[in-house]
Amino acid sequence: MTSDLGVFSSNSKTNTLRRQFLNQAGLGLLGLTVPQFLWRTQAMANSGQAKRDVNCIFIWTQGGTSHHDTLDPKPRASEGVRGPLSCISTAVPGVQFAETCPRLAKELGRFSLMRSWNPKNAGHGAADQWCMSGRAPTPTVAYPCVGSVISHEKGFKSPLPPFVQLGNYVDRTFQGGTPGILGLEHGPFEIHAEANVDKFSVRDITPPLNIDLGRIDRRRDILAKIDRLQKRADVQPIAFDAMDEHYKTAFSMITAPETKRAFDIGSEEAGLRDQYGRTPFGQRLLLARRLVESGVRFVTVSDPGWDHHLDCFSNIKIHRMPQVDQALPQLLIDLEQRGLLDTTLVVWMTDFGRTPKINPASGRDHWATAGFVVMAGAGVPGGLVIGETDAEGGAPKSHEYFTENIVATMYHKLGLPLDLTVTSSDGRPVRLLEGEPVREWI
Repeated sequence: MTSDLGVFSSNSKTNTLRRQFLNQAGLGLLGLTVPQFLWRTQAMANSGQAKRDVNCIFIWTQGGTSHHDTLDPKPRASEGVRGPLSCISTAVPGVQFAETCPRLAKELGRFSLMRSWNPKNAGHGAADQWCMSGRAPTPTVAYPCVGSVISHEKGFKSPLPPFVQLGNYVDRTFQGGTPGILGLEHGPFEIHAEANVDKFSVRDITPPLNIDLGRIDRRRDILAKIDRLQKRADVQPIAFDAMDEHYKTAFSMITAPETKRAFDIGSEEAGLRDQYGRTPFGQRLLLARRLVESGVRFVTVSDPGWDHHLDCFSNIKIHRMPQVDQALPQLLIDLEQRGLLDTTLVVWMTDFGRTPKINPASGRDHWATAGFVVMAGAGVPGGLVIGETDAEGGAPKSHEYFTENIVATMYHKLGLPLDLTVTSSDGRPVRLLEGEPVREWI
């Protein structure tokens, strides 16, 4: 997100001078950039239908995680489909995972697995839009992702943004993961800094290490004096009054106890950080839990490197899957121990599945008709495996569901009406979603 400190003034020269003053005297020295979502109303009415206030951690493994080599192996298929990885038993009798998922296999009782998801798509970019909004890309309407809908419908619950994205591994080609017609103020507050470091800090929210709260207060006084001087000559006092409220919100974000608590990941016990894994993905999931705990409603955790056209098996076994296999079950355990699992929906999705047949480069290519989805928390029954694919993992054989069903389930769990309609900038009513929830998850 970007900020525009002159957004309320119609005089470009005044805008420039004012921006310079503010950057030099206050916000720039604080290391704070006010996101665009702070320029408009934050106090949204909570119009959801859920009896409880449910949050969401949405895990996005970008590129297309192979279902064959993780959660839907085909041990009886030919070698050209089966691949070199062996299978292991899970906590649910008769259900097997690939050897890349030993902890997920052990903890299957904590989550539900759908093996009969039909993505109806095999394109990067389009997948990010479709999976995160429940709508296929279209040139006429930019449909918002679920996190943005939550921001729009429920607004702030604490000084922290309602929608946060960890990692910048979301393809925006078709506006995936964006607010679309809801406006930039409902986009994700993106945190690109890696939490897997000794001194983790967040640009735009965390004050620089050499600035204490006393210095922040003094700079806030400077900003107030500049505002008073500008108001005497400005012809838009109402706009300035609105601007003041957003400055207050920005300062609240960087001084609030919730902010310090959420981002002080170093205060976690070393043993718990080890259990999540001292990896980028593991620490992102731990940070996601801390954000939900501190009042963030929706957290997207993005992870790169899953487009395995080459050397699929060693990449998944050695590099990608160990991080997920360690951290995801630990997140569910941690949420349950803290009493947060009933009010936190955890969803793992990826672009699409991979080809049943292994290509000449020992990889798997894009596959549009089969893949997996993992869901847990918020009343989703653990140990449930929904549907199955055919003998080669090429298409659903039973209980076929589509992306709109997955997103409709998220809407339902998060208290959003399935027939939610918003007004576009040109005044048209736009229904955000078409589809029914997954029966077995309701």
